[in-house]
Amino acid sequence: YVALVALAWALGWLVRDRRTLPTVTDKHVFITGCDSGFGNLLARRLARRGYRVLAACLTPQGAESLRGDSGSCQVTGTGTRQVLPAHLEDILVPLCAPPGLFGLVNNAGVANPMGPTEWMDMEDFRQVLAVNAFGVIEVTLQLLPLLKRARGRVVNTSSVLGRLSANGGGYCPSKFCVEAFSDSLRRDMRHFGVKVSIVEPGFFKTNVTNLESLEASLRQRWERLEPETRRSYGEHFL
Repeated sequence: YVALVALAWALGWLVRDRRTLPTVTDKHVFITGCDSGFGNLLARRLARRGYRVLAACLTPQGAESLRGDSGSCQVTGTGTRQVLPAHLEDILVPLCAPPGLFGLVNNAGVANPMGPTEWMDMEDFRQVLAVNAFGVIEVTLQLLPLLKRARGRVVNTSSVLGRLSANGGGYCPSKFCVEAFSDSLRRDMRHFGVKVSIVEPGFFKTNVTNLESLEASLRQRWERLEPETRRSYGEHFL
């Protein structure tokens, strides 16, 4: 019986994974954080498969790298909240009308500053939460009307650290927030046919996990600590 159940599960999984859309050329997908890493690779991959990709970048260099790529990648803008142009809905409505927005991938994120909680100040938490948590919420709220029109889907990039907090700073709290927001949104949007998924990457080699950048940020926060605080850790803590 166990073998039969396992076989039925495997067959069901195989059938589900083989399901494809009849056409994707009319499907618009908006992706944030496309300068590098997951966002950049996803934008290129979907464009090559025929999706109409709308990519948001932080830097002009990131935007140019996508504009030069073959496929239907269109850069929607750079800047603002480190992830998006202002008045996002006003920009996307003409591009996605009339079918609406088939996919939203909230991928933009930052990790620094990261380190022992006592080494942080409130601004350190705010700058990470502004991008990783409030940025995700703000973008999603702006685009829900377009997503509902297309009965589309939302994919939020969280992290394994959204389940288990391994370090201080704003990164882990921001990813816990993404998990909670996604769970609530999934229930609220089910009636409208909008699917909500979470991706929880581990430690992949991207700009967010660049060790030199993380170590430099950690050392900067160590240097600004009060002498008494540094003595409590030991002068050679780093």
